[in-house]
Amino acid sequence: MSALRTRGLIGATLVVAVLGVAAACGNENATSPPAAQPTDTPTTPGTPTPSPSGTPSTDCPDTITAVRTAADKVVWGQGAATSAFHPVRVTICQYDAAATGQDYATVTTKRNGKQATDLFALVNAAKPVAKEPSVCTKELGPTYVLRFTDNDRGVLSFTAEAFGCRRLVATSLEGQGKPGTLPAPRQVTGELTKALGLR
Repeated sequence: MSALRTRGLIGATLVVAVLGVAAACGNENATSPPAAQPTDTPTTPGTPTPSPSGTPSTDCPDTITAVRTAADKVVWGQGAATSAFHPVRVTICQYDAAATGQDYATVTTKRNGKQATDLFALVNAAKPVAKEPSVCTKELGPTYVLRFTDNDRGVLSFTAEAFGCRRLVATSLEGQGKPGTLPAPRQVTGELTKALGLR
């Protein structure tokens, strides 16, 4: 039984007990109105607050709010046309279409070797876009964070939105001795969307 329901039942029991005592201690004068009688008024617990979906992990540590904030900070029209990064594996963090606030990725997929380099080639093949897209669709879809890792444990992260404006933006390059400019923002292609949908 939930804590809210238990508190509600205890509160209702106390009200019934107090009303019962008041009725028993009432005035015996016939002209006074009868004492209030207890009623079976159902108590409804408060609406529970939704719990975040997904679970934080070392592979996918960010909430959807942090992912969107990082993507929103990217400056369109700046960056390298292609990335010289050489990944050996990728972790794909997938966030539900309805993810909000403190929701974490609900699906984590890992690809190694050729699968990682093939996915990276699709990201690199998308043409850079000078201005953030202003004409976007209203459909919903998942958001992906692609965390490419190289042999030196460097991590190049992209956010890919498979809906709306279909933004594909590099958000960070982590690792010792990882110089260089992040790849320029671009848009998710149909080929990339299809590749991300494969498990």
